[in-house]
Amino acid sequence: MTKSLSLFIVALMTTVLLGGQFSGQFSGQGGESSARASSPSKLRGSGDLGVIIERASGSVQIIETTGHSSLARINGLGDLSHASVVFSRDQRFAYVFGRDGGLSKIDLLEQTLVKRIIQAGNSIGGAISDDGKLIAVSNYKPGGVKIFSSDTLALVATIDATFGDQGSLSKTVGLVDAPGGRFLFTLYEAGEIWMVDCAKCAQGVKPRITKFKNIGLQPYDALISGDGRYYIAGLFGEDGMALIDLWAQKPAVKRILDGYGRGEKKLPVYKMPHLEGWAQADDHFFLPAVGHHEVLIVDSKSFKQTGSIKVHGQPIFVMARPDGRQIWVNFAHPLNDTVQVIDVKSKQIIKQITPGKAVLHMEFTPRGEQVWISVRDENRIDVYDTRTLEKITSLPANAPSGIFFTWRAGRIGL
Repeated sequence: MTKSLSLFIVALMTTVLLGGQFSGQFSGQGGESSARASSPSKLRGSGDLGVIIERASGSVQIIETTGHSSLARINGLGDLSHASVVFSRDQRFAYVFGRDGGLSKIDLLEQTLVKRIIQAGNSIGGAISDDGKLIAVSNYKPGGVKIFSSDTLALVATIDATFGDQGSLSKTVGLVDAPGGRFLFTLYEAGEIWMVDCAKCAQGVKPRITKFKNIGLQPYDALISGDGRYYIAGLFGEDGMALIDLWAQKPAVKRILDGYGRGEKKLPVYKMPHLEGWAQADDHFFLPAVGHHEVLIVDSKSFKQTGSIKVHGQPIFVMARPDGRQIWVNFAHPLNDTVQVIDVKSKQIIKQITPGKAVLHMEFTPRGEQVWISVRDENRIDVYDTRTLEKITSLPANAPSGIFFTWRAGRIGL
């Protein structure tokens, strides 16, 4: 036997004898990771997931968008008649804000309700801080804002929205997160905007509050631009909006769109539009007009109205496809069976569809090739191709309203 052949046999025997030891070391415990690798169907990423609010049954569906399938239903979430959702930074957890003051934390991967607390008598939405450590909740009753640990839902701070000589407590609305560990919200009765610096609240430091007064009558909702620069509050008590430039050295309130619609006969307002469902595309904001069958077109630099688009009814959500080429609009009762699609370049309506009674919400997939539409009174979700504008499929749901996908976790104000 040659020397080289002998060396080869010795090396081969050593590999056989030690192979079990090395494979155990590399696989963790006795080849555990090999067993896991053989069952990839048990693993799932969170980026394709979302939740659908089922308002009639106090439940949410966990869904995935690629296969258009429902993965689980989480029950016992209370009154979801005006519910909204934010997601943890890693997209694993959904935080659901219920109308009954409930705050629920859901594990999307384990498909379980982690914890639920009742933090107020009537809440209207919430936000998550930019570092993902804090959950803020906006309340109607008793008013004010409460801030919780996103990990444990333990109370971190209470902000009483008091105003006036009598120390009245205001409803708070339009709550959003802003860069630098800040939250902003409006006080409906007080006509104020408050900015809360909570960058160190998780370490036990009290929040610092900056108050902007006399912004206008009855601010009903608000939005923050995607870059975190502009906070815009809509006014129900008068025509116009209030804007704060958060990049300014000394932020101050500026009135914009003052008197839009003045001289026109207003219609009864059946449902307040949602400014968080606004659109920015092609250097313009597209905003729902209160009490008018119009979408307002506003220059994103000067904040002056440059036009308007006549639409089917009073717009509720005016939402841009992620690439900014299309605007999808739904409407208030009694014209809420319809959705219109606006081409941003031409400013023309290019499609009108009638999914059914009570179209309440829309949500685009991350790159916008599809839009999911909730049709509450038909008990289903419709999925449309945004290129062909044709329906792809439908999913059953119990009186669905809000649709929220996990891509929101990486967006300011969502």
